[in-house]
Amino acid sequence: MEARANLKYLRITPRKVRVVADLIRGKKVGAALAQLAYVEKRAALPVAKLLRSAVANADQASKGQLDVDQLYVKELQVGQGPSLRRFMPRAMGRAFKVLKKTSHISIVVGDEVPAKKKNRTARRQANRPQANR
Repeated sequence: MEARANLKYLRITPRKVRVVADLIRGKKVGAALAQLAYVEKRAALPVAKLLRSAVANADQASKGQLDVDQLYVKELQVGQGPSLRRFMPRAMGRAFKVLKKTSHISIVVGDEVPAKKKNRTARRQANRPQANR
């Protein structure tokens, strides 16, 4: 059973949201919400709200038959939305462009444990030829 929730046009840069997203990716929903409650980042509040929305979507889709405590954060993607262009006045009549970036966040929760990705650097080092000493 999977459920998803999307948040678009969040006025926080994707780079800052990814820091929070990396903390909860692959964890149980209860542990993820507990961790987000104590993270002192501005992006933690909208990500927690989105996670609760995805859990509610899963509960609604299963008509109450799903055990919410068994859900995992299966997939969490943070992408860049459109940038707002503003101009800051500078010396001698010039103006510098300021880009106020937005984020799109997509979260998928599921009841099966997400598979861990294989470590690609270990595989590369294993295939690398050894130098004779």
